[in-house]
Amino acid sequence: MKTHRWLTLATVSATLTLAPAGVAVADKGTGQGGTQQGSGVQTEHKRDGQTLESRITFSGSIKGSGGKSSGGLTAVGNWTPPACWYEPMSAEEFKKQTEASYDLVVNDPDQPNYAKTATGQFRDIYKDGKYKNYNLDEADEGNWFVAVQDESRLDDPDAFTCSELPFWVKNGDTPNVKNAVTPEVLAELAYNRVQVPDTKVTLAPEDITKVNLPTWAWLDKATFKEVSVTAALNVNGLNIQATTTAKPVSLKLEPGTEDAETYPASGVCKINDDDSVGEAYAKGKADETPPCGIKYLRSSGDGTYKLRATITWQITWTGTGNPDPKNLPNGTFGNTQDITVQEIQSVNR
Repeated sequence: MKTHRWLTLATVSATLTLAPAGVAVADKGTGQGGTQQGSGVQTEHKRDGQTLESRITFSGSIKGSGGKSSGGLTAVGNWTPPACWYEPMSAEEFKKQTEASYDLVVNDPDQPNYAKTATGQFRDIYKDGKYKNYNLDEADEGNWFVAVQDESRLDDPDAFTCSELPFWVKNGDTPNVKNAVTPEVLAELAYNRVQVPDTKVTLAPEDITKVNLPTWAWLDKATFKEVSVTAALNVNGLNIQATTTAKPVSLKLEPGTEDAETYPASGVCKINDDDSVGEAYAKGKADETPPCGIKYLRSSGDGTYKLRATITWQITWTGTGNPDPKNLPNGTFGNTQDITVQEIQSVNR
């Protein structure tokens, strides 16, 4: 059985104060509604008579939109993109969803009495209480803002922090509520959907190297370039968008053992002026020190070392009313690859 997510949460507490209320789910799935993927475009929405979910659209380099293997960014520091936010819903839509969910709960013999009572109390707020008839008489003057949860983060406690009951916002006003959808919030949501290439560095020697011999490392500039995702919301008179751009700025090498040296000593290789990282090995450079690389000091024996390569991406955004790039926290994404290190065989004469 499916009921409107924000009303379902409201009925958890008969007093409507002990649980996050007014939360819908940015659901992803197939069939009617859900997330539509392909060609780098996703639309999160769902209408089935009982739900009205996020109608933010995403386009660009999106996780899960196809193509080669990809990964998502991990923000540097303790910041994370919103796991929930508030979106507009017209008065007509809000009435329809609230009444449908009310009928579903109160007419269900399996629902406990406290849930039915709470559902009725919630309905009364907007029908005959603080508001009258869902503000239908003011339908052209504003929208209801209701909370939406990111479907991919329902296990995250932050998904339940948008605990405000649905609230009315007049056209042109900016809600004074954290995570009410704005261009900046759209940019933060886009951040969470940016797809970046898998971080596998090219090595010379490749896969198998020798003790005390430098291994050169570099990245293909054709693969590691700027990527971006645009988030847009055009509904009920609100038309805003934001584009979040990720640009690679450095590569960090972690050899997977303390018995190794990195080039440079910090293990952090900066992006070159031509947007490449490191320098491709060429014949005749065997005696040179690589600008980006590693040197293992001990054999890996019968196993391998786990070389981890992590790229740091600089994140900026532009959007409606914000034409100049603004910073978001840097993001990182990395992978490990197996490296076999062998002893140099001596020749006995």
